[in-house]
Amino acid sequence: MKVKVKLFATLRRLGPEEQEMELPENATIEDVVKLLKLPEGIPLLRIVNGEHRNLKYSLKEGDEIALFPPIAGGLRESTDFTPQLKGIPAYTAR
Repeated sequence: MKVKVKLFATLRRLGPEEQEMELPENATIEDVVKLLKLPEGIPLLRIVNGEHRNLKYSLKEGDEIALFPPIAGGLRESTDFTPQLKGIPAYTAR
């Protein structure tokens, strides 16, 4: 099945801003995160077709997934994930 994935904020440095992905049936948001090789430990806001979803949500043909790092509030520690991204090469379109 095909889904569209969009990365926002600091996640844009890790891959194309928007891409279409071919996934097996019953793939989850967690599968997408692993395929994108996003750094572990960064909490993500996961939106599918405009609704918040958990990592185990089963995707369907044509779903649109938006992934955001926390932008402000909701955490007691710093929400600046730049230090966690150090050493990870920035994505550059070819």
